[in-house]
Amino acid sequence: MHPHLSLRRVHIGILSIMTFPKKNARIYKTFIHKEAVLRICCEPFEVVTREIVRQRAILEGYLLRHPLFQHSLKPVAAQADAPEVAQRMAGAANRVGVGPMAAVAGAMAQLAVEAALQAGAAEAIVDNGGDIYLQAAAPVIIGLYPGKTGEIGKLAFSLQASDTPLSICSSSGKMGHSLSLGDCDLATIVAKDASLADAAATLAANLVKTLDDVEHTLNHMVAIDGISGVLIVKNGHVGLAGKLPPLVKIH
Repeated sequence: MHPHLSLRRVHIGILSIMTFPKKNARIYKTFIHKEAVLRICCEPFEVVTREIVRQRAILEGYLLRHPLFQHSLKPVAAQADAPEVAQRMAGAANRVGVGPMAAVAGAMAQLAVEAALQAGAAEAIVDNGGDIYLQAAAPVIIGLYPGKTGEIGKLAFSLQASDTPLSICSSSGKMGHSLSLGDCDLATIVAKDASLADAAATLAANLVKTLDDVEHTLNHMVAIDGISGVLIVKNGHVGLAGKLPPLVKIH
């Protein structure tokens, strides 16, 4: 745990995106490809979606040739024929100590945003099932909302355009369809590399089974090179460590 932050009782739930100020609200579109459901804010929307489809096909070809890469829960080295997406996933998984597929959503989100920026977009935000990568041109609020009740209010990260590009990825042992070996309400990682943030969020959620696990997990995660900060929610308590964007309350 961060030496200056104690666990605080707060009710929050999963990550989602809101914009600030509302009068300049961004438009988000939903894109579904196979089991992936993405929310995208980018003027060249088709550039982003084409890149997601293209990268998915490239990765699927690699997985057919190397099935261990898909099924392992431990790091697997990228082979000589590994495409860029697999190399990013393998590198992140190796640094964190999880299977490569723990980094897939973050890797896809970042590659999609990078494609949009290369096509001339000034701003691109991709939320791949709670794994977010963004390059913003104006302030953005990344909200952490109450789960079922929302009775204590709402917390959020407040980002300036100068904070980006940035990745904010989350994992949970109680919400979502991804495999988790823990019982964490929410583990959120902030990093520049979306593959790393995604893999690290998976590990953090795996490590938290009881409230007593939170402090050790916070310390473990911020010790990984490349991770800026971590937020963990367990049984209505919040733990923070490292360098996180400012927390604000939204109504």
